[in-house]
Amino acid sequence: MYNILIVDDEKIERSGIRMLLKRMGIELGVFEACNGKQALEYLTSDKNTGIGHIDILLTDVKMPFMDGIELIKNVMHNDISLKTIIFSGYNEFEYAKLAVKLGVKDYILKPVDPSEFSSTITGVITELDEEHKKDEDYNRQANFIKQYYMYTLLNSGDASGILDNGDFLAGYNRLALIEFNTDFFGKYDTGEDIFKEITGELDYQYLNLNPLQSVIIFSDKSFTADGNIDKNIEEMFTNIHDYIYRKTGQFMYIAVSGLFNDYHELPQVMDAVDTLMNNKFYETGRYIFSDNISEDTPVLVQIDDDALMKQMKQDIKMKDITFLRIHFDALCKKYRGQSNFSHIYIKFVFSNLLKDFYDNIPGADEAEFGREIDRLYKSEDFSCIMDIVNNYIDLLEKSFGKEPATSHREIETVKNYIHNHYGEEIGAQQLADMVYLAPSYLSSLFKKETGQNLSKYIKQYRMEKAKELLTGTNMKIVNISEQVGYPNVSYFVQSFREYFGISPQKFRDQGELN
Repeated sequence: MYNILIVDDEKIERSGIRMLLKRMGIELGVFEACNGKQALEYLTSDKNTGIGHIDILLTDVKMPFMDGIELIKNVMHNDISLKTIIFSGYNEFEYAKLAVKLGVKDYILKPVDPSEFSSTITGVITELDEEHKKDEDYNRQANFIKQYYMYTLLNSGDASGILDNGDFLAGYNRLALIEFNTDFFGKYDTGEDIFKEITGELDYQYLNLNPLQSVIIFSDKSFTADGNIDKNIEEMFTNIHDYIYRKTGQFMYIAVSGLFNDYHELPQVMDAVDTLMNNKFYETGRYIFSDNISEDTPVLVQIDDDALMKQMKQDIKMKDITFLRIHFDALCKKYRGQSNFSHIYIKFVFSNLLKDFYDNIPGADEAEFGREIDRLYKSEDFSCIMDIVNNYIDLLEKSFGKEPATSHREIETVKNYIHNHYGEEIGAQQLADMVYLAPSYLSSLFKKETGQNLSKYIKQYRMEKAKELLTGTNMKIVNISEQVGYPNVSYFVQSFREYFGISPQKFRDQGELN
């Protein structure tokens, strides 16, 4: 809908024009001014008086304070884009001649003839429609060319011949790759609209790459409020992630580049963030990846989180409920009572874990799972989150019982023996004799059924028990070494360091891996 501004010092004249417009049945926003000065204030006010953009200016000539001719001159001087129509009781050649020079679309004499008025307004609106369509077509084409230029530049590095140059990208110095695990942009078709809603004054170029990925090329000059640019960028993308999750239930991953100086570097920057995004497959629970974001911020996952998540995935794959509970308890210990992690981040980590459990429970109810996720995000304390996840571990355990992890009872027997005798000397020959198999066949069978080497499984179980003793007791390290099946304490220390990347003593001093 277009807006028209009627300017006349006679109220009865303005009312008459309103009546004629109403009779025509044309959808117009109609606004009034009683003289040229007031009209110019409306048109140039930085505060936006509420009348919106004026498309048609219908003005009298003779008015106090500022006449119509002076108003039109000021409109031209201020480069205000609109269509101008003069209506006046003065049928003077000089006015008409000056009106032509000023680009006035038509000159209507008072008293206004309804037929002439309708024809003039209809003609101006038709012209506006045509210009609007041309502008839309031009902008659509220009935007398509810009999008194609960016797509080609990011994918091949050679965008020559598409545009004379890519100066529209000048001044941008960061790139963020946004990715979903589902067909988000194909399904919701809300990518750029969502970002516009919550990025505020951010100066950026947006490009949708495919149904799973989009790119934002932006300037970090928008983030100078408190001097901590990286923190502000992190907060913005955290807000985007949380907003999209609340709106669609989809998790979004973001890889943010470091600074670059020139848009010609974008192909290399794109390769870097694409590589950075690969971490999402190994670091479950983390959704912002950047070399520039501080490691001690709540939204980033520490390395022990990553290790625990990987181990729990392996536990599920092996249907090993014992190790799964050990690793889940370790994750809970990390977050219980920790105030330096945001609630939304902790809920995100555990909801991802819950999704892994749900995916591995045959016949699990999708609607019920959705309600549990909703309950998890509404949890007011950490204990509630633990209860929800523990319930799914119980369901997993029942599922494992119905569908045993191994088709060979011998492997279950060997695993149970390791769990009960890990503090004793355990050898492949000993275990093989126990289940009446050759050692080589047992090792091959164990690897096939569990996805893990027998010796590695024994070491992993002993290391986890050692970890429990280090954090839960005051036993001396030499005694813990013996307790978990390592008579030689030096060899135990070496094995512990190889497994956890830290010595037993330092682990105990720090309380947890971090």
